[in-house]
Amino acid sequence: MTVEEIRVRGTVQGVGFRPTVYRLAKACGLHGDVCNDGEGVVIRVSGTDASIEEFIRKLQQECPPLARINEIKRKRYEGEVSFDDFVISHSFSSVVKTEISPDAATCVQCKKEIFNPYSRFYRYPFTNCTHCGPRLSIIRAIPYDRCNTSMASFNLCSECTREYDDVENRRFHAQPVACHVCGPKATLERSDRKPITASMFSMLDDVDAVCTLLQRGEIVAIKGIGGIHLACDATNETAVQKLRQRKQRYHKPFALMVRDIEIIEKYCTISDKERELLESSAAPIVLLKQKALSSPLPIAPSVAPGQNTLGFMLPYTPLHHLILKRMNRPIVLTSGNLSDEPQCIDNEEARKKLGSIADYFLLHNREIVNRVDDSVVRVIGDKVQMIRRARGYAPAPINLPPGFNNFPHILAMGGELKNTFCLLRNGQAILSQHLGDLENAAAFAAYQDTLNLYLNLFEHKPEAIAIDKHPEYLSTKLAKELAVANLIQLYSIQHHHAHIAACMAENGIPLDSQPVLGIALDGLGYGEDNTLWGGEFLLADYRHFQRLAKFKPVPMIGGEKAIKQPWRNTYAQLTSAFSWEDVKNQYGELEIIKFLENKPLNILNQVVSKSINSPLTSSVGRLFDAVAAAIGICREECSYEGQAAIEMEALVDTNFLNNHEETLNYSFNIGILDNIYCIDSHPMWQALLNDLQQQISPSVIAAKFHKGLAQTIVEMVNIICKQNVIKNVILTGGVYQNSILLEQVRKRLQKLDLNVLTHSIIPCNDGGLALGQAVIAAAQYYL
Repeated sequence: MTVEEIRVRGTVQGVGFRPTVYRLAKACGLHGDVCNDGEGVVIRVSGTDASIEEFIRKLQQECPPLARINEIKRKRYEGEVSFDDFVISHSFSSVVKTEISPDAATCVQCKKEIFNPYSRFYRYPFTNCTHCGPRLSIIRAIPYDRCNTSMASFNLCSECTREYDDVENRRFHAQPVACHVCGPKATLERSDRKPITASMFSMLDDVDAVCTLLQRGEIVAIKGIGGIHLACDATNETAVQKLRQRKQRYHKPFALMVRDIEIIEKYCTISDKERELLESSAAPIVLLKQKALSSPLPIAPSVAPGQNTLGFMLPYTPLHHLILKRMNRPIVLTSGNLSDEPQCIDNEEARKKLGSIADYFLLHNREIVNRVDDSVVRVIGDKVQMIRRARGYAPAPINLPPGFNNFPHILAMGGELKNTFCLLRNGQAILSQHLGDLENAAAFAAYQDTLNLYLNLFEHKPEAIAIDKHPEYLSTKLAKELAVANLIQLYSIQHHHAHIAACMAENGIPLDSQPVLGIALDGLGYGEDNTLWGGEFLLADYRHFQRLAKFKPVPMIGGEKAIKQPWRNTYAQLTSAFSWEDVKNQYGELEIIKFLENKPLNILNQVVSKSINSPLTSSVGRLFDAVAAAIGICREECSYEGQAAIEMEALVDTNFLNNHEETLNYSFNIGILDNIYCIDSHPMWQALLNDLQQQISPSVIAAKFHKGLAQTIVEMVNIICKQNVIKNVILTGGVYQNSILLEQVRKRLQKLDLNVLTHSIIPCNDGGLALGQAVIAAAQYYL
């Protein structure tokens, strides 16, 4: 007989892995045991060589649905053994190298049970098993055992204990298992604390009552798996407007949840890939193209003003399934917070902060340990684009390319907006869930709490910290304090280099590969020349980069005000391209020029000439804002980041986009500035102003701008490729969330026989920045 110790690493805890090992070992006639520890799962087996080989083969073939095997290591076991059966042993702690599974949407079997009157889980809103349910949101420590989660305070009843101990049951060692008798309870209450009487409405239970309240136009705060949401009837314009006013979120689109795919199909077109995403265990919000003619119950106009897409998700917990059982229309399901603040996760905090927004609260008594927002994805050209990586995806590790296996622990702090941080270890990167914009004090506090939790969970002791070069980012300032206090080496990483490196790592480009051409387009990032970059062509590998081309820098008049007031960018672009007198003389009758003439231009000119709060920027994000304001989109003010660009994308005339001659595109100049190539928008503005004079529609102007910009980017790449050996071209940065620009650039580059790499599993925006910081710091560590 042979005795082996088999070490399995990957996502193998809390996903039904040990029961699968038990079942397969018994089927193969093996004796031994299996247990969890800090590195994953360790198996000791005794049997013939053939039976052990069969066991390993079946283990790889029959891996549980939520599990992922990264590595199986085998060695002959030298210790004393006296196995006469196969058993599941108690977990024990050791150095943490295992993974934490993301929260998973309700599986088919659990869904059937909550709607089966003969099941003991009938209408139980916290039903789960090893194939679904909370993971990251409830965990405090590894190994993933009940005592290390927020389920520790709920003692199992005899029935749940029986299923928990039954290796043939899919709830065997499912740590959050519970039922009506022993588990968490959901309760409905009024925001004014007055009692709810049964005479108010008929209801099966408190969860069912929420459906009735939503149908009546009420706003309900609902505590879910990773946070508290605010809900209302998405077809009720009065209710949606009321929610916007109370939440102080005036224009940013709301997410929608529906009972099933059939309801979504009334409002949007759904591709096979989009359907797959909606029905996956991650169950993200999926941005879908609206149909021209929608359901007899149209979506309220205030749900997604200025958009041609809607963000839909399906129920991902039994609680949501039960609420929506009788609801044949979409509901708004948006983060339970005031605008820009983190989502509430605590009951008392919710009552305090959301009491003036919600009419009712559906709360429960299971603590949310980790705040986890809903993930957001879209499909562009049959490829998934991650916009916000959170529930369902985080903190699943990202396997790093060849060459990154033997580096010390590295912590990357991320940026300021759409922040995530990253832990690099053992050839993997663990990217946190989306944490929001750190300029908000509550978000920054939550960022610090989550960072500490991850460092403790994964026993991660960084030997190096990677930061963004921007000196005013709060994540950068915090990292400098940590580095000084703990004598840790600090690496300052240029913003756009980090974007490019993140895309390289995601696409598996090895450490010592030849440089790529990275085209990083975004709102802004701190540049090597102390200006703000945002339209960059960089020749880069993981260690170094060279700036080969840029967009012509123009002033960001008023600094951060220019991000919120797009007209400032229009004025900066026009005065950079022409003299203002010439603009007035030739185009003075245009609405945009009259609008700008009513602004304090003398003061603006003085602050620019004296370089007062008007930093130069090559930002393509600000160029989009400028064009949008010129054609009447968000001219005065944006209420959320990227609003003007997003609404301009939605406005584009797709018929013109797909059918008109290339010569009708707006053109840009390519010249030399500061010894590198430079894209100058002067001719584009000339043509755009002429089109405004000719009363060409804004939708056609938007189409001409998108195609002309894409054409110019590709012309620049063509020039660069003639002077450099380029195989891979990276498209990265938040501007590439624009599906039209991304597809236009990608298709044109592919015609040049270039390998075009984009993002899929991490965001192209600053949500992916930390991964790039981490791999650059690792690459530079041994230099």
